[in-house]
Amino acid sequence: MEEEMRRGVPTWQEELASLMDGGLQYDDGSPIGQDSRSGFESVVDGSGSGSESTESLKEQVTGFMKSWGEMLMDLAVGCKDVVQQTLVSEDSVVVRKLRKPAAKLRFLNEYLPEDRDPAHAWPVIFFVFLIALAALSFGSDNKTSVPVLKKLRLHPPGASRVELPDGRYLAYQELGVSSDRARYSLIVPHSFMSSRLAGIPGVKDSLLKDYGVRLVSYDLPGFGESDPHRGRNLSSSASDMIDLASALGIVEKFWLLGYSSGSMHAWAAMRYFPERIAGVAMIAPMINPYEASMSKEETAKTWEQWPRKRKFKYFLARRWPSLLPFFYRRSFLSGYLQPLDQWMSISLGEKDKHVMRDPVFEEHYQRNVEESTRQGTAKPFVEEAVLHVSNWGFNLPDFRLQKKCKTNGVLSWLMSMYSESECELVGFGKPIHIWQGMEDRVAPPSVTDYISRVIPEATVHRLPNEGHFSYFFFCDECHKEIFSALFGEPQGPIEITEEITETHEPDQPETGSSNNSSTTKG
Repeated sequence: MEEEMRRGVPTWQEELASLMDGGLQYDDGSPIGQDSRSGFESVVDGSGSGSESTESLKEQVTGFMKSWGEMLMDLAVGCKDVVQQTLVSEDSVVVRKLRKPAAKLRFLNEYLPEDRDPAHAWPVIFFVFLIALAALSFGSDNKTSVPVLKKLRLHPPGASRVELPDGRYLAYQELGVSSDRARYSLIVPHSFMSSRLAGIPGVKDSLLKDYGVRLVSYDLPGFGESDPHRGRNLSSSASDMIDLASALGIVEKFWLLGYSSGSMHAWAAMRYFPERIAGVAMIAPMINPYEASMSKEETAKTWEQWPRKRKFKYFLARRWPSLLPFFYRRSFLSGYLQPLDQWMSISLGEKDKHVMRDPVFEEHYQRNVEESTRQGTAKPFVEEAVLHVSNWGFNLPDFRLQKKCKTNGVLSWLMSMYSESECELVGFGKPIHIWQGMEDRVAPPSVTDYISRVIPEATVHRLPNEGHFSYFFFCDECHKEIFSALFGEPQGPIEITEEITETHEPDQPETGSSNNSSTTKG
């Protein structure tokens, strides 16, 4: 029974032979005959040579690959049509959602060709930007030499700190003479990516004593060991400076020194607390690059000095500051010390490069960056960058000395022309000294030219062949010139002489001696 059933079921060799007899043909149209079938049978039986079957298999594989290629091409064309119809068409959901944000970028749409729709153009630009960013990140040339970066160290805290009225703590550093012998108090707010340790880099203690200067530098909120300030602005920055001076016992007027972007905080103190300021020194001062009172020529002359990367960072700070941490964490917040000109995106002059190669400068720069980034967050740096390019709340022409008269009408205006009883002098009437390197590429001379135009009372010291760092960093003669211009001839610290006098009052018992301190300026 089983044998009969087995005889009734054809083997797979017989089924294959019947299919071949059923009319399968070669490509030329000739039917597959008995010879072909015997060839297949010989292959199955293992007795044939297999040349004809091998040739047929090649043709089948080739046809299979061609068919798959055609299917993939059809699939790609179909996907392209789907994308065009669902994503890029005028009535698609993506275009409808992107059209409104793209309309807000009208100031950028001016740079697009007139025949391009912003809703279509900006997604393409965005994806091209991502591709370019990926190429820059991973397409480095192995032949170029990569400098070995030093790792930033974390030092134990040890700064002196004072408590401000709002409960925050501000870290500071004092150099020079003591408070009771100081002839002049000089407060120095630091610049970007700096700290209280900067002060006046390399200033000699003997020079401070010769002029009787008490030098105070401090960490801005969020920098070094100072507590952050949530609502920080230039007004609060000026208040912090005044509160620090009061906490340190500086009750009289003090001098200010602002270097580079630190001059921004000096401008703020001049604006909000002019009665506490005795005078101001600024070295390579920086202003808001979007200052409204600058002429078109002054603005163009200033911006043309900066490379595209620096302009792009100013643009981000003004429009999209939330993107700045991405760049900061890849540079000075990466845990490694990068070359100074690299993170500044500036090609420095020869004299600045010579100063930067000095081991003393390198050590100072590394220690200053380590202290500046102590808290490991990008927030204070973003705040500083945003303050630089945002509305300061005042303009530099406000510091110009000018007569302001109270006029309630035409009659009072005519009377003010002949009488000064209703007029007062407004502006900043204290000394302003500015030192500007003519080879400075960070704060170009055009900035100082603008300041000199709007504040003609300022004394400008133009320094040929000097850059951004060469005059201020580790230059004993330069520091002496600055102090001489501010304080005149050196008079030394205040000498304190203690006089012990005995007083005898009549008709009363002797009360002993009393100590009276008299202060004389030597």
